[in-house]
Amino acid sequence: MVSNKEKNFISAVIYVNNNEDHIGYFLENLNSVLEENFEKYEIICVNDSSTDKSIEKIREFGDKVKGPVLSVINMSFYQGMELSMNAGVDLAIGDFVYEFDSLFIDYDLNTIIDLYRVSLKGFDIVSATSSKAKGTFSELFYKVFNSTSNSTYNIQTESFRILSRRAINRVHSMSKTIPYRKVMYANCGLKFERLVYSQIRQNKPKHTKEIRDKRKELATDSLILFTDIAYKFSITMTLVMMFIAILVGFYTVFIFLKGDPVAGWTTTMLFLDFGFIGIFAVLAIIIKYLSILINLTFKMQKYTIESIEKITK
Repeated sequence: MVSNKEKNFISAVIYVNNNEDHIGYFLENLNSVLEENFEKYEIICVNDSSTDKSIEKIREFGDKVKGPVLSVINMSFYQGMELSMNAGVDLAIGDFVYEFDSLFIDYDLNTIIDLYRVSLKGFDIVSATSSKAKGTFSELFYKVFNSTSNSTYNIQTESFRILSRRAINRVHSMSKTIPYRKVMYANCGLKFERLVYSQIRQNKPKHTKEIRDKRKELATDSLILFTDIAYKFSITMTLVMMFIAILVGFYTVFIFLKGDPVAGWTTTMLFLDFGFIGIFAVLAIIIKYLSILINLTFKMQKYTIESIEKITK
């Protein structure tokens, strides 16, 4: 039993979507850690339109827990993890905020408080990730993302994380919308740390088809918004097509000089050829313009500061 509990107010935001088999166990374990280590804390469950008995399990836990520590946000309809967690973090009032995207506890419970202690060393974002190899799709996505983005830190699969209030404020100041929290945290300019743990449980439950589809959509959107992959591909294809159009133009002139083309064929081919070159040139300008808009909206800020140190005698 901890005699001197931490004074910082702690918020824990939990994503819930059809987790009736795990939510009760998770809340009991999480609450035991928070109650033992912190004087004041809150638990916020974000119910993303669950169709099972998840909300009943949450209420059963609420009847047993001491004090008004539990809150539930019920989303109007299924909106996916990112928007739901954004709603939970917006409601949280803690000095530090835990984000639990998954309810599967494959780590020692001490890992939860370990993240908090690491954050006290000056890290505004601290994440917990398993040492076990990740799924093929996740590995491929993170490899492509990290190789084509300008993120300060490489991103990877995380079980949960803790954020300082400064990190939350910084991310909200960067953009009105937060389409992918993990990337925004990696790009906010504040100190980031990752704690790797060894799994103590296996057989993580599979996501529902609805969640898997939403994750694939998020992956695609993130590659377009936060990396240069779409821009580079588009520019490359535009340049290739312009090069082909130029070759066709030379071929047309060659046939005109050396062959005996049908009357009007050369004029028609040259007109179409220059028309296509013009179209591809305009597309290149449009693609660059859209890339700049995306940078201004999601990637760019006036400046980033890691920390401020006041030095006095």
